[in-house]
Amino acid sequence: MLLALSLRDFVIVENLHLDFQNGFTVLTGETGAGKSITLDALGLLLGDKADYGQIRNGAAEAHLSALFDIGKLPLLQEQLCEQGLLEAGGEELSVRRIIDIKGKSRSYINNQAVTLSQLKAIGSQLIDIHGQNAHHSLNQEAAQRQLLDAFAGSLEQAETVKRHYQNWVHAKKMLQEAQTQSEQMTLERERLEWQFQELSQLEVKPDEWETLSQSYDSLAHAAELLTNAQEVDEMIDGDHGLRRQVYQCQKKLGSLQEIEPRFAESLEMLASIEAELVEISANMRHVAGRTDLDPVQLAEQERRMGELMSMARKYHIEPEELYHKVEEVSEQLAGLQAAGDLAALEAAVENAMDEYNEAAHVLSAMRHQAATRLGQETTYYMQYLAMKGAQFEIALLPSSPTAHGLEQVQFQVAANKGSQIRPLNKVASGGELARISLALQVVTSQYTKVPTLIFDEVDTGIGGGVAEMVGKALRTLGRRHQVLAVTHLPQVASCGEHHWKVQKHSEGEQTVSEINILDGSDRIEEIARMLGGETITDTTRSHAAELLTLAAA
Repeated sequence: MLLALSLRDFVIVENLHLDFQNGFTVLTGETGAGKSITLDALGLLLGDKADYGQIRNGAAEAHLSALFDIGKLPLLQEQLCEQGLLEAGGEELSVRRIIDIKGKSRSYINNQAVTLSQLKAIGSQLIDIHGQNAHHSLNQEAAQRQLLDAFAGSLEQAETVKRHYQNWVHAKKMLQEAQTQSEQMTLERERLEWQFQELSQLEVKPDEWETLSQSYDSLAHAAELLTNAQEVDEMIDGDHGLRRQVYQCQKKLGSLQEIEPRFAESLEMLASIEAELVEISANMRHVAGRTDLDPVQLAEQERRMGELMSMARKYHIEPEELYHKVEEVSEQLAGLQAAGDLAALEAAVENAMDEYNEAAHVLSAMRHQAATRLGQETTYYMQYLAMKGAQFEIALLPSSPTAHGLEQVQFQVAANKGSQIRPLNKVASGGELARISLALQVVTSQYTKVPTLIFDEVDTGIGGGVAEMVGKALRTLGRRHQVLAVTHLPQVASCGEHHWKVQKHSEGEQTVSEINILDGSDRIEEIARMLGGETITDTTRSHAAELLTLAAA
């Protein structure tokens, strides 16, 4: 459940902290006082899109945070632990969001940065918000289907059906393309087969061009390498070579090094020079020994390099790319052969269709079972909303296969006793639609595992005794869930176990909104305001007190 909500510099709220209780809480206030601000803030904490216009005038950032008790949500606890967002055994969850003046936002769960998609996935398990215009969407089949699947617990199955349908459509498209482009695909396959055969005959090996180029360079310069290596070796180790001259220098300085210290230093340097000359001479002999003048091998390498270069020019690539070209043509040929295999494509279509039908029939069974129960329970609640004798049913009309299954979901209603049951969008008036919507929301909310339910002026279009029944229904719902309702109706407000009032006032040149907890006489005064408008009389206050007494009975 929601434990606390804190806002700073959000819209017209400078600072606000609210502690929430169990049961049914009502939120009232004059039009424009800012009742929707609280819901907007919760929506943002649940992953709604942020807007820099939500930052209070003059502030650089808006800060929103909420604290939840998730001790009774073991699946969510497990999910958060797997994501590293909750310690084992943790029962409290903090959600924080910061919106800057550029419209960018940062989101945190238990002080760890998260993505918006993570926030939405987790938020959907914490709070369910029923908007004030929810009844308008009831005339749309998509909304009816979504509501039924949510009630039936078949939303995941509906996604499975949609995925299998898309696979089926794709398989049919591939088959159709293969059938209509058969001649073109045959020509393309023949072209690729010819290319693959031509390239395969070349038997190109990985990195062959690089290895061949290095070997060719060595062979092509073999004579020059051999001559120069031998000449340098002779200059160093010959009868009059450098090593002989170094030896002569060492001999002349050796007998006098004890007399002249600088001779000793020079002898050390000569010894170093001699060692390096020995190493150079060894290198020259090694090169001369490994250099092989082989004109036959050189000619063979020239032929192979010419062969590779000719093929590379033909395909407009570099010689070192030939090996990968063979692989590329092979992959294209395999793909084209698979795409042109009509028997395999027909089998893929049949398999995709079977998978779709199996999933769709499972979905149909889930919907049929839930439709009867939802229809009966909604009919039951409609009797308490001034629709005595009304009936509500959900018809599942067989249809051709679609991404949504094998049936069309249609809400049907008989608004009066004895009336013929007909599609909802053909018979329900605005007020009736609002009451039917509320009945549906109350019924479906009883089965949801989401702990906190918020109703934003869902009582629009009703009044009098009907409003009183709505308030009682929400209060009953508050026994199973934490319920918050924004309302303009005193009959609904009087049923709340807790009452908050939103009001705004001016501070300097700015307008500030605040929320106060009402009790006792303050609550009677607010109910009286909702009953009587600007002029509040003792009679109005007496009526307000009576409403509160009756609601608490």
